[in-house]
Formats: sequence, structure tokens, C-alpha cells
Amino acid sequence: MSEIPTPTQAPATPLSPAALHLALERIWHTPPGWGRLSAVNHTVIGRRFIIAAFTFFAIGGVLAMLIRAQLATAHSGFVGPELYSQIFTMHGTVMMFLFAIPMFEGVAMYFLPKMLGARDMAFPRLSAFGFYCYVFGGSILILAMLAGYAPNSGWFMYTPLSSGTYSPGINVDVWLLGITFVEISAMGAAIELTVSILKLRAPGMSLARMPLFAWYILVTAGMMLVGFPPLILGSILLEAERAFDLPFFDPTRGGDALLWQHLFWLFGHPEVYIIFLPAAGVISTILPVLVGRAILGYSWIVVSITAMGFLSFGLWVHHMFTVGIPHLAQGFFSAASVLVAVPTGIQIFLWIGTMMAGRPKLTVPMLYLLGFFFVFVCGGLTGVMLAIVPFDWQVHDTQFVVAHMHYVLVGGFIFPMLAAAYYWLPHFTGREPVYKVGVVAFWLIFLGFNATFLIMHLTGLYGMPRRYYTYDTGYGWDLPNLVSSMGGFVMTMGFALFAVDMLFQFRLGRVAPRNPWRAGTLEWATATPPPSYAFAALPEVASRDPLHDAPDLGRELAAGQGYLATPRNGWQETLVVSTNSGRPEAIAILPRPTFLPLATAAAIGLFVLSLLFKLYWASLLLPLLVLGLFLGWTPASGAKADLGALPAGRGLSLPTQAEIERPLSWWAMVFLLLANGTIFASLAFGTLFLWLVAPGWPPAGGFDAPFMRLALIALAALGASAASRLALRPLPRTGAPSLALLALALAAQAIAAGLALATIAQSLPAPTSHAAYASVSALLFYVAVHAGLGVVFAGFGFWRVKAGYVSARRSGDLRIGALWHDYTAATTLLACLLIAALAFLLPLREAAL
Repeated sequence: MSEIPTPTQAPATPLSPAALHLALERIWHTPPGWGRLSAVNHTVIGRRFIIAAFTFFAIGGVLAMLIRAQLATAHSGFVGPELYSQIFTMHGTVMMFLFAIPMFEGVAMYFLPKMLGARDMAFPRLSAFGFYCYVFGGSILILAMLAGYAPNSGWFMYTPLSSGTYSPGINVDVWLLGITFVEISAMGAAIELTVSILKLRAPGMSLARMPLFAWYILVTAGMMLVGFPPLILGSILLEAERAFDLPFFDPTRGGDALLWQHLFWLFGHPEVYIIFLPAAGVISTILPVLVGRAILGYSWIVVSITAMGFLSFGLWVHHMFTVGIPHLAQGFFSAASVLVAVPTGIQIFLWIGTMMAGRPKLTVPMLYLLGFFFVFVCGGLTGVMLAIVPFDWQVHDTQFVVAHMHYVLVGGFIFPMLAAAYYWLPHFTGREPVYKVGVVAFWLIFLGFNATFLIMHLTGLYGMPRRYYTYDTGYGWDLPNLVSSMGGFVMTMGFALFAVDMLFQFRLGRVAPRNPWRAGTLEWATATPPPSYAFAALPEVASRDPLHDAPDLGRELAAGQGYLATPRNGWQETLVVSTNSGRPEAIAILPRPTFLPLATAAAIGLFVLSLLFKLYWASLLLPLLVLGLFLGWTPASGAKADLGALPAGRGLSLPTQAEIERPLSWWAMVFLLLANGTIFASLAFGTLFLWLVAPGWPPAGGFDAPFMRLALIALAALGASAASRLALRPLPRTGAPSLALLALALAAQAIAAGLALATIAQSLPAPTSHAAYASVSALLFYVAVHAGLGVVFAGFGFWRVKAGYVSARRSGDLRIGALWHDYTAATTLLACLLIAALAFLLPLREAAL
């Protein structure tokens, strides 16, 4: 659809249920054949994420078995050291980046709108775009592995091993560029999930009535917005060092290898909780259903997961106790690492209390939850042990750490997800599983896992290091490694049997009734499997368990007894509500299927490949193609006429979201800028870290800050922000902004970008000569990029006004642009102040130390 059309007359009488479903299916369906690639529906995209994640999980599992085959005996000749390094690196990379995060994204995309009583996510095209970025980025890594160019420096990519000096091929570049490509998907999903949870809910569903699963995903998405940017920045800086010789991590030119560890673990430790929290949300959702008792301590759980989200960002040095950090810092991070066990323990005790208050039945989902309790609690206890600095010194980089990590991640994520697979299988397929095969698969997985990793704690205490492709006899490692390898193959048989069972049930399972578990959450109010539009009419919610209050709610909604039960104009409609109370605010008109997400992701993929193969002439042109494709998304989100209040059902009339002050895209920009601010904060942290810690500071040539140019850059950015805000003032009176001020904002941003680039080229020593100059150049380049995008936002706003997309009511595009200009002004001012201060800080380094 090119734009929101003027509405036609709605039907005088409600449609019959059959006619209603046919009309909705015509509007919401995904085209067949090649048209499937244009799908944007959350049910379709969620399924694709889940299937792709399971595929990558199978690849990671095969790599794990190759590792165990190599380590089964001492001096094994199964694989050599180079191939082992690639296998080891790819196993960790696949499981952490290509399985765990995308799997929870897929589950969340599939179920959240249904749980929240909405018809789709806030930005369906963003979901599809994220899926293609994920698949393309993951495929780059897998194809590189098959071609013999897989990353080989560990999934953590520590410098200097991953620098150009010690890893001169493209193996490391494959990891840095491929993972950054995949992270685009994760950041898009985080924004999508956050806005959807806050703004697309059933009327009456306040935050206090949201399903716990939504709370878990909300906190997780917020953590992704803050936790992933440091890794993205670190990957960009390391790739810049490898490609352009900028010495951010080179200690001979003022860099420091520990900067990479800080940036990586600022992401890496929250990553553990980002993986665990969605699985914990699954437990809090299905455990009460399986035991027939409402969850205990709803409010306590919400507080606990929020506390985990905050505390997880204070633990990153937990992984760096042996690198030589000061003892005071070790004590602080040790205490923080122990403290985070408190909110985790609160949830576990409340789950156990819920089981004790109910009547558990040993169904297959319940077996996997019991397996979770045993495995994850063991992993949590060893985590507390590793938080104690003297103990960590003894077992750091041994197999003990490998065992702990797998007990936490497999116990905390895979066991709950396997329980979820059996619990929600009827929702996906409309069929019930046959449990006999599932029971055998569970015991093979549970026993095989513990045989593999429980004994690995002992191997680690015996001193066996991790990451080594072979070992000597005589240390007591031979028998434990053989047992671990045998257990690994037993566990693999269990996973294979699980996969066969799932495929078998898709075809031959018994037809399931609606809501076979008698759950209270709204996803069971849809048909199973669900239609593309989820709900024929949207419900009103008065409690946390709507289906317990109204067991026939699903049939009532299917008959059109709810909101938005009258299709019109071919619109894909759902409700926008207030963030806290769930009061209806507007009608969101969502985009139809389109190939634009696929084309945009493919263009970014070409850009990544151009960087990988050093085709930098193409790297300069392809961003213009990407920008043009993104601009091609915009007509579908605008209207050229004020539609006013439209009937929404049950006597309620609401405006479309284009006519409210803060549309969904405004909220998306807020959270995008939150993530962007984390990148800037990480860059500023890196600059100050190098100033304080790195060897070789101050640089031999000193640093004379170009104060006049910095002042002009800051003034230009502040002027653009002020002009964009002042341009909005005439809107309420005249229905149009000041085009002259929009043009002034565009010119000011262009001046800021040009001055920043000119300062790098003319006023600084060579960035390759010292990390101080490289850091200043990075800050100025950040300013130039954001000012350049400010030119795009100002020009886009100018065009939208001239094309008729802006009025007194329809001002969202300009308000989004103003947000960008404000952010650019703030970060430009901070960057210029930091660069100016650096000239005075350099002589004070010794005093600071």
C-alpha cells in the first residue's frame, strides 16, 4: 500500500462470522509462491525464526560432537589444531549468536501479540527485515566455515590474537562483519518487542495485568538495547584496526588489548541473562498451568527480573579477575556477582512454591522443567563459586568454567525451551504430541548432558585447560574426557529423537481441542493453528488470566464480539493503547506484505561482503542504496488527509496513529536513540580507558585540540536542533511547519558533518600513529555520521511537508526528526567537550594514576 487511503463507508450491519473470517483472511494473508518472501506477518516470521534457530542449533550440535570426538582420547589425530580452532570458535558463535537469541526472538514474535490481544507486532516489516539479516549474516559464517575460512580466534575474539598481526586472513573479518550483521537483527527485534509490549495490548490490559512472559521479554529487550551496542562498537573498532591500521587495541601505539575485553564483556555477561530471562518467562507461563495453580508472587517476580536486568550490567569484570585489575575493583565485582543470585533465587523459590501449592503431573513439559531445576541450580551454585576471586584464579580457563557455562545456558535456556516446544506444539500444529517418545528423548538428553558436563567440573579441578585441541596423559584427564565424550553422544541421540518426535507429531499427532491445557492466557483464545490475523475481534481484558474469567472468550471473539470486528478499506488494523493503563488511544494501520525488507537486508549483505573482500569502492556506494531502500518504506506509514475519529467497535471511536502526537515510530526512535547513546557512551568510555590505562600515553607529538573547529561543530549541531524545534511551532495555527527553519536545520547539519570530516583530515595527526588520535577521529566520525543522517531527516521532513503528509494532526515525521536533531546536538556537544578536555587530561595522566 502506498499510503493510508480515505476510508469508505463501513458496512451498515455486522458481518456474519464466516464472512468476517473470509474478509480478514483476504486482508492479512501472505501471497503464495514467491510471494512468501514478502511475508511480514508475525506468525509467519516467528515460525521462520524458530525453524532457522533450530537449524543453526543442529549445526552447533554437530560441531560440539566433533569437539568431543577430538577430546575423547589424548593425542587424538581426529582434527588438527587449525581446524579445531575453527570448530571451537564456530560452536560457541553458533550457539550464542545464531541459536539462543534468535530462538527467543522467534518465540516472542510468534506469541506476544496473541498473549497481548493484538493482531501483529508494531513494525511487521522490521520483523521480516530482522529475519533476513539474521539468516544472511548466519549464512556468511556457515559458508565461510564450509570453505575453510571460519573464524578461529575463539567465539570471544580476544585481542591481540584476533588482530591482523596474529590472524592475517579473513577468518576474523568473517566473525566481526557477520556477527555485526546478525546484531542488526537483534537490535531491530529489541525495538520491535519493546514498542509492541508497551503500546499494542488489549484494552484494559494495564502493565499490572500483563502476562509475566511479556514482562520478561520487556526487560530482556531493554537489556539488548543497552547490552548489544558495546559489542557492535568493539567489532567496528577491531575491524577498523584490521582494515585501516587504527591502533585501538595495539599496545605499541597507545592501544590496549583489555579494551576489547571490557567492550566484549559489557555485552557478554548481560548476554547470559538475556538468554535466561525469556526461558524464565516460559517457566512462569507454563508452570502454573501444568500444576493447576496461579503463580505465586507476581509482583515479586516483576521486581526480581527488573533487578536482574539492572544488576547484570555491573558484573562484566566477573570474567576478568585474572587480567590484573585492582583489588578494590575485584572486590566490588565479586560482591555484585554474588548479589545477582538474590533475584534469581527469589524466582526459583516462587516457582517451587507454586509447584508445592499445586498438583504437578509428570507430563513431558513438566519433566523438562524438573530437569531445568536440577541443572540450572547446579550451574548457579558454581557461578557463585566463580564469583569468589581466589577460587576463580584457580579454575580460570579450565574445563570447570566450560562445565559451569553449559549448566547455566543449557539448563537455563534449552530445557525450558524444550518444555515450551511440547507445551505449545498444539498451538503451532493443531495436534497433540504422543508422549512416549518424548519421555525417552528427555532421559537421553538429561542423562547424557550430566554425563558430559558434571564430570567436566572434576576435569577442570584437575587443571585441564579449555580451548586446547589435545592433551597429555598422566594428569588424570583421560577417563573423564572419554566419559564426557560418551555422554555427549548420548545427549545428541536424545536431541535427534526430539527432532524426530516433533516432525512425527506435525504429521500424525492427534487433533488438539482449543486450549488443551486449560490455560488462562490469551494465545489460547485463537484458533489452533492460528489464522494470519490472530483474532477476528480484539478482546477487552479485566484480569491477568482472561480465559479463566471467560472460558468461551475465544468463540466470542471468533464471532466478532470485540473491537475492530468490521474490516474496512483492506486495512490491517490493531489497537494502540496507553503505556500504563491500557486505555485505547488510536488505531494502528499496519503495512501489507512487501519485498522491501528482503531487498534492504540483501543490500546490507552486499555492503558486508564488500567490506569482507576489501571492495571499498562498493562500500562507499552501497550505503546510498540501503538508504534509498529504507526511504522506500516510508509512504506506507503516512496519510495525505486527516481521517478523524473512526469506529473501533463497542461504541468507541479513535483516530489513526498517524494523527496522534507520539505514534509508534516516535517510540521506536526513542529506543533506537537509547541504543545509539550506549554506543556513544562506550566510545567515550574507551577513549578515557585508554587515556588512563593504556601504555604509551601521552603520544610523543602531544595533542593540540582544534578548539575553534570544535566550537563551530557544536554550534552547528545545536543550531540544527533549535531550528527543527522552532519549525514545529506554527503547526497548531497554520497546519504547516516553517520550511525555512527546516532548510536551516538541514544546512546546519551539513556544516557540522563537513567540519567534522575536515577536522579529521586537516587538523589531526595521522590516526594510525597513536590510539589517542584514532580515538579522537572515531569521535569526530561518529559526529559526522549523525550529522549526515540529520541532513537526511531534515530533507525527509521537508519532502513530507511538500508531499502533503504533514498537518497539525499528522506531525509525527517532524517530531521524529526533531528527536534525531536533539540527540545529535547532545552527543556532538559531549564529543567536542571530551576532545577538548583530552588536551588537558593528557599531562594529568600520571597524577590520575
